[in-house]
Amino acid sequence: MSPITEYERRVADGELTYDPNQRGALELLDELHKSLASYRPPKMGFLTSFFAGNRRAPKGQYIYGGVGRGKSMLMDMFYDLSPTTAKRRVHFHAFMQEVHEHMHEVRKTGVEDALKPVAQKIINETDLLCFDEMQITDITDAMIVGRLFEALFAAGVVIVTTSNRHPNELYKNGLNRSLFLPFIQIISERLNVYCLDSQTDHRQDRLTDQQLYFYPLDEASKFAIDHLWQDLSDGTSDALVIKRKGRDVIVPEFSSGVGKASFKDLCAIPLGPGDYLEIAKSVRVIIITDVPKLSRDNSNEAKRFVTLIDALYEGGTKLIISADADPENLYVDGTGAFEFERTASRLREMQSADWANA
Repeated sequence: MSPITEYERRVADGELTYDPNQRGALELLDELHKSLASYRPPKMGFLTSFFAGNRRAPKGQYIYGGVGRGKSMLMDMFYDLSPTTAKRRVHFHAFMQEVHEHMHEVRKTGVEDALKPVAQKIINETDLLCFDEMQITDITDAMIVGRLFEALFAAGVVIVTTSNRHPNELYKNGLNRSLFLPFIQIISERLNVYCLDSQTDHRQDRLTDQQLYFYPLDEASKFAIDHLWQDLSDGTSDALVIKRKGRDVIVPEFSSGVGKASFKDLCAIPLGPGDYLEIAKSVRVIIITDVPKLSRDNSNEAKRFVTLIDALYEGGTKLIISADADPENLYVDGTGAFEFERTASRLREMQSADWANA
């Protein structure tokens, strides 16, 4: 089955609303899907591929547009139906963290140019890379991504990515941006750039007029949360793994910019403000389930929950939550009850229509 055939099936079944801009993006993805059926990239070494190039590789895709336009959903549809077996779909931020982590390990062995073996490992393992939400905000990413992608393209790796920005807007006003400009040129040459400029925010529409905070923790709340998750994730998910200082920060379920985790997943382990900020950067919507009443008996978990909500609030993340009580009665016993009033206020604000539509 091709991506366009699957899209038309979902529209006919009422799972999706027809969008001509989405259909236009899928036409490009459909052509790539056909090309990949007979494409086999050569497996060459880093230097050989770097200098020789591989002009037979089909051009990849760069789909950009505003939040909720359906970019991730279309890419996931393409990825799931791709005939390529050596493929990987990963959030771009998480991918770059992995690259830095692997380079750090390689440097320990005394290798001078750590990027070469890291790039070679990716080349050996992957024919198709699908990135969700390409964005460059960190100078450490900006300084290596050009060489990395040039090596991947030269070895015949096909890349499909989504982004909120046109390639020319990546790393805008960043430090030493002139050194980053060759990467933009590579993207423009090796990927078809498509603007998914739909007037409809499909994911935001799904949250409009929806209840987003469910209590108490009963079967009705569980059913509502499960229903929202199925709707927002389109029924598919993988874990989001964020590399942080030699360890993994995990959101157990992640799909199309939407994450889902329990209170225990995020607050029962020693995570800090930086970890929660990375989560907020990596998701647009997060569902947090099974938040218990907070007190002196679980004060450490309560402090982490406060820090988590602060990070999500500052990041403008959409929040769906199931808890044992409403915000004002979630923390009523212990020395942290007074300080929790701000968190309760933020939880209320994050349920508002203005927040959901922001």
